[in-house]
Formats: sequence, C-alpha cells, structure tokens
Amino acid sequence: MTPIRLAQYGTKHGHAAGKLTAMRNNPNVDLAGVFEPDAARRQALAVPGSAYEGVHWYSSADEMLADPTVIAVASEGGNHESLAQTEQIIQAGKHAWYDKPAGDDWAHWQRVAGLAEEQNLLIQMGYMFRYHDGFRRIADWAQSGLLGDIFSVRAHMSTWLTEKQRQVIGRHRGGIFYDLAGHMLDQIVWLLGRPTKITPFLRHDDAIVPSFEDNTLVVLEYERAMAFVDIAAMESRPMARRFEVYGTKGSAIMEPFEPAKRVRLCLETNRPGFLPGPQSILVQTQTRQQLYDLELEAFLATILGRQSPDRPLSHDLLTQETLLRATGGI
Repeated sequence: MTPIRLAQYGTKHGHAAGKLTAMRNNPNVDLAGVFEPDAARRQALAVPGSAYEGVHWYSSADEMLADPTVIAVASEGGNHESLAQTEQIIQAGKHAWYDKPAGDDWAHWQRVAGLAEEQNLLIQMGYMFRYHDGFRRIADWAQSGLLGDIFSVRAHMSTWLTEKQRQVIGRHRGGIFYDLAGHMLDQIVWLLGRPTKITPFLRHDDAIVPSFEDNTLVVLEYERAMAFVDIAAMESRPMARRFEVYGTKGSAIMEPFEPAKRVRLCLETNRPGFLPGPQSILVQTQTRQQLYDLELEAFLATILGRQSPDRPLSHDLLTQETLLRATGGI
C-alpha cells in the first residue's frame, strides 16, 4: 500500500515518544513531521539519541494542519493542552490518534466528538491495553458468558512519580487517578457499561506534594455488580499491577499485567477448551512499544476502511464521562 502521511501534534504526553517511534517504524506510514508549541521543549528533543532525532519540525500548527497530504495526526500534547489540540486536528479535517485522557472539560470533549462524527472522522483513543493479549482474552471470556454473570471487577494500576511529575499532573482534579485510571475504566465499562453510582476516595497520603491526590480508590456500582479501581503514586518498583474479573461461573486474575505472562482462570465446571478448577493460561508477553505498534495498525486499518473501530466513539465518551464523574469533573 502507499504509505499514509501522518504527523504528530505535541510531545509532552508520557506516550508521545513511543507513538512517534511506532509511526517511524511502520512501513505504511510516511511521517510528515512534528509540531511542538514549546520552543524549549523542541530544542531539548532535537538531540542525538532522542526518539525525535532527525524529524521535520513544523514552524506552526497551521503549517502542519493546512498540509492536504497529511491524513491523520497523533495528538500527543500534555493532558492540559491535548483536547484543544485535538479539536484543531478535527477542525482541519484530519483523523486523530488521541492519547488519553480526553481533557478536563466534559462539554468540550462532547463537542469535539460530535464534530468528528459530523465529518466522518476517526478519533482513536490511546488506550493501549485494548491490544493487550491478556486483557483481550479476559474480555472475550466475560462477554462470551464463560465466567457467568460478572459481579465484581478489581483493578490496581499504581506507579511511582517524582515530585516534578506530581506537580505537573496535580493541575488536574483527581491527581494520579485522573492520569492513569482511564486505562482501567476503558476495560471496565467495556465489560459492564455505565455505572449507576460512583464513590471516590481521593487522598493525599505522601508528603512530597501535599495537594496532590496520590492514593486513590474509586468504587463503581452497577445494578448487579461492583468495580473497584485503586491507583497510587508511590508504589515501590516494580509495580504489582493487577486486573481481576469475578463471575458466577468463574474468575480470571492477571498479575502482573505489565508485562503479563499468564492469567489464572478458574471455572466452576468443564467448558469446551478448558478444565474445571484453576488453570494457568499463557498469554503473549508484549512490550509497551509493541502495544503502541498494534494501536497504530488498528488506526490505519480503520482509516482505510478495512475494519470497524475497535471501540465506538460512544464508548470513548462513556469512558471519559466515568473518569470525570470519579474525579469531580462532572
């Protein structure tokens, strides 16, 4: 196929370098260039050994967005700037590979999503665990009925942040939960839908940045299920990231999920292809970069009409609404 020309808007998102690497390494992508509005940031990245070494730097957003040969743009600005930048991308008539989460302003995100739908443009959110073998298997088991009726989901995705990182993220309500929880909420609402009630516990328990919500738990309630998401900013490394799904006929537990090697599946009875009782199911061990590469492949295939979006835009709206309900943004 003829390579598709892509560009990148912004570099301050934590996934930005990985997304750029995915575009540079994909033979079906012609990377047109990058625009970063912060001149000091551009200078810091344009050094030997950087993921950005040798890229074309646009002089302005208008120069990039006015280029008719650029079909789509990766939106990789910081979380405080990326929603407005994504709106510019959509207004320019280009598809957006938009890294999470979708800003702080619910009405603004709804407006951008509506504009994309009106113009038949794709917004693909950067939730890379959609392409994670372990998460995909668990979702398949849950949605196929293998686990029975799902009544509980538990997700733990903590990290360790420096003082500077906490200060940057701290501009957002919800602190560390705002920054990371979208990954887990993306999985949970895919399984259970919209929660009827959300109860957040957003605490300041580490003295490094006292105003930063660094130890968080959010409980999502459904008619016949509950989900628990806990995320902290001071977990010792390596982190013990864990995802658990419990149903009336079985359970699935994945720890760690990054990198994942196996899922503990436990079934009440014999099912086709599976034994009753606990069993260890091997899953593909994928690097973070491999997940970015799979994200990009899906983005390109959807743009070209070779597949439907892996998640409808209505799901991405629901994921963001759930995040903002949990952090007080709605």
